[in-house]
Amino acid sequence: MTSDQSAQGEPESQLLPDCLRAAVEQGASDLHVVVGHRPTMRLHGRLEELPEENLTEEVVVRELQALCPQRALRQFENEHNADFALELEFRETLQRFRVNYFLSSGRMGACFRVIPSQIPDFAWAGFPHEIANRLASFRNGLILVSGVTGSGKTTTLAMIINHIIKLGGSRIITIEEPIEYLFPQTRDSIVTQREVGADIGSFADGLKYGLRQDPDVILVGEIRDHATAQMALSAAETGHLVFATLHTRDAKGAISRYADLFPQNVQHEIRAQLSMSLRSVISQHLLPSAGGEKRELAVEIMFVNSPIASAIRQRKDESIDRNILTGRGEGMLPLDESIKRLLRAGKITRETAVRYVSDESVLN
Repeated sequence: MTSDQSAQGEPESQLLPDCLRAAVEQGASDLHVVVGHRPTMRLHGRLEELPEENLTEEVVVRELQALCPQRALRQFENEHNADFALELEFRETLQRFRVNYFLSSGRMGACFRVIPSQIPDFAWAGFPHEIANRLASFRNGLILVSGVTGSGKTTTLAMIINHIIKLGGSRIITIEEPIEYLFPQTRDSIVTQREVGADIGSFADGLKYGLRQDPDVILVGEIRDHATAQMALSAAETGHLVFATLHTRDAKGAISRYADLFPQNVQHEIRAQLSMSLRSVISQHLLPSAGGEKRELAVEIMFVNSPIASAIRQRKDESIDRNILTGRGEGMLPLDESIKRLLRAGKITRETAVRYVSDESVLN
């Protein structure tokens, strides 16, 4: 067993490693460890219990402490939350997980996110390759990938960054909490991955100091506060290509959320900056597949043109959906249209399509 910061010794029991191995082998995305419940996987979007006994508090504490790196354990003791990356060896192969430890009613719990051992390709993920090419071709500006938790934002960004690496000639810096996918080292591109809490104090500090490291491309794992949002805008304005994620359900929500990170008295200025620096918003959802296997990716794709830039400046976010609809000739894609394509391809059921579209009539 290994971890980014070396877990504190070998675990006293194989319970959690065995559960994690089962989650990986069955293709689960997450494993939940909560006192009073059996270890539970999220498999293709559904919760499924493993055939273990209900977890006692004693077992959970013992198992989680055995897997936790010392740095993360100190953070958990101080803050009652900790995020870290973990590697376990299964059949002579290292399997990577993103881990969150938390307290609930004073009791320790955890969620383990399974990180694929290889960065997926666009065809497997269902992400349009031509859109990836277009995003990678921008020389500067800000690109946001939005979606709810578990919608595959990190995977989409990993695929795009990996694509840029393969194109060659780029100096790439990532700022993540924790580092999830490990990017390959190549002769034609230079990549450094910095982890918040281990390599840098915050996302904003990572951006601040990253600008002094001659980057072409910067990946910000998540924009959570106005300091990070301001630094990302500044980096985009000064000739860098910046990728970042936001937790919103659609493109217009990403824009309003970004502006709302700032005090009200400066939002007009921020929206003016955003209208000039924002290049695209990709909003994505993972839908249950018709075959009950891996979930299917539905995307809303927005590129900033003159009408959308005007809407951002003038706080007319409600018009953005209409501009995406009329901008299909420029490569934009409404979410309803993406869902309709999945339905026509037989990848999702009509019931699923109806549940996720905003206008059921588009399916006819």
